[in-house]
Amino acid sequence: MEIAEDYRDAVLPGSTWEKRQFSRCDFSDADLRRLVTRGCTFDECDFSGADLGESRHETSAFRSCVFDRTVLADSAWSGCTLLGSSFVDGGLRGMSLRDSDFSLANFSRANLRRRRLTGLRFREANFTDANLAEADLRDSDFRGARLHGADLTGADLRGAKLDANGLVQAKLRGARVDFEVALTFAAAHGLVVD
Repeated sequence: MEIAEDYRDAVLPGSTWEKRQFSRCDFSDADLRRLVTRGCTFDECDFSGADLGESRHETSAFRSCVFDRTVLADSAWSGCTLLGSSFVDGGLRGMSLRDSDFSLANFSRANLRRRRLTGLRFREANFTDANLAEADLRDSDFRGARLHGADLTGADLRGAKLDANGLVQAKLRGARVDFEVALTFAAAHGLVVD
């Protein structure tokens, strides 16, 4: 395990890492373009300002990591967990996401407008004042997520799992919902459906 290693400003484009473990490592401003990770673990690592463009990640864990101004364009994430990670100034821009877990992640004030975020887990994530307008959120799990002030105007929420508290806190004008979400919304607003 590599503990508290300093990779700041490292130039490692095109590297492939398999089953490596990193804890409290600093990758800020590193050139990690086209990085491939398979089964790697990153705990409390800092990727601020790093370039992860065109990177590929399969079944890797990025737990409690910081992604501030991180370049994620054309990156692909499959079967990954980003539990408790923080996305500041950039959100998930340019990421291709499949079957990944963002539970407890922080997206406060993130611009996720028109993003495709389908089938993902965002349980207990923080979306306070985030812009999710017109985003495709079908089949994603937002149970327990903080949605205070989140803009979900025109978002597609069909098949999404949301609790009543989140539906009261978010802006939902024009959002597309299925019957289950509509019932939860009605109950959250004190309506009785017969």
